[in-house]
Amino acid sequence: GAGATQAEAVAQALLAGAPATDPAFAGLAAAAPAEMVGAYDQALRKRGSAYVLELTAESRRAVEWRMFGGAYKGVTDVVTKYWWPVPAFHVTRACAALGITPNQVTGFSLLLVFAAMWWFYQGDFIPGLIAGWLMTFLDTVDGKLARVTLTSTKFGNYFDHLTDLIHPPFWWLAWIAGCAAAGLPLADPWLVGSIIFGGYVLQRIQEGIFIRAFGMHIHVWRRFDSFFRLILARRNPNLILLTPLALVGRPDIGILLVAAWTALCCVEQLVVTIQAAMARRHGPLRSWLDA
Repeated sequence: GAGATQAEAVAQALLAGAPATDPAFAGLAAAAPAEMVGAYDQALRKRGSAYVLELTAESRRAVEWRMFGGAYKGVTDVVTKYWWPVPAFHVTRACAALGITPNQVTGFSLLLVFAAMWWFYQGDFIPGLIAGWLMTFLDTVDGKLARVTLTSTKFGNYFDHLTDLIHPPFWWLAWIAGCAAAGLPLADPWLVGSIIFGGYVLQRIQEGIFIRAFGMHIHVWRRFDSFFRLILARRNPNLILLTPLALVGRPDIGILLVAAWTALCCVEQLVVTIQAAMARRHGPLRSWLDA
C-alpha cells in the first residue's frame, strides 16, 4: 500500500542521511525522542512509544511480536485483550505470508455473522456459537493484519467497523427466536428484545454524546472506565454469558442475563456521563492515559 511504499522511501532517505527537506519526508512531522515516549494514541486508546529495532534472523520473531502488539487497542474487552493476542499473532503472520488481505478476512467474518445468526434463529446454539466465536477471532485478525502490513484503507476501515457495529443486536434477537424454536420460549420475548436492542443503541448514542461533549471516548476518562470496558455488555462479554448456559441447555437464562447486563451497563454509562459533566466544572477533562 501507500504507507508501505513511503516507509521504504523514508528508510532509504534516513540511511542516506538525507536532509529534512527530502521529498521522502513529505507529510511527516519531526519529533524529539522524549515526545514519542508514552504518547497517547487516541485511535488505539493506549499509550505508545516509538521504537527502532534491528531486524535480523535471530530478532525477527521479537520484532514481529513488537509490531503486532503495537497494533492492538489498549482499551477493549477481556476476550480481545487477553484471549486472542497469541493465536491472533500466528494467524496474522500466516495471512501476511500467504498474501491474504484484511478485506478478505473481513469478508469471511461477514459470512460467519450470517451463519451464526441463522443457527441462533433455528435454535442450533452450539454451531452458532462456534461460528460466532470464530467471527470474533477473525475480527481481531483483520485489523491487526491491516496495521502490521500497512495496508489499511478507508473502505476496509468502514467495512470492518460497520460489520462490528450492526450485527450484535441482531444476533441476540435471533437467539430469542431460537429459544422458542428449541422449546424454551421466553415469557415476554418482546420486552427482552427491546431491552437488548434498545440498550445497545442507547450505549452507542451515549458514547457518541460523550465524545462530542468531552473530546474523548467514555472508556478512557478514568482507570475504572477502562477496566469496565473489559466487561461492558458488548458482543464478546455477552458471548461469555451465553456460551456456558447454552452448553448446559439453558440458552433462555443466558439471554435474560444479557438483557439484565445490558440495562445495567446503560445505567453505568449514564452515571459516568453525569460525573464527567460535573467534573468539567473544575476544568477540561483529561484521559488518565494522557496524564
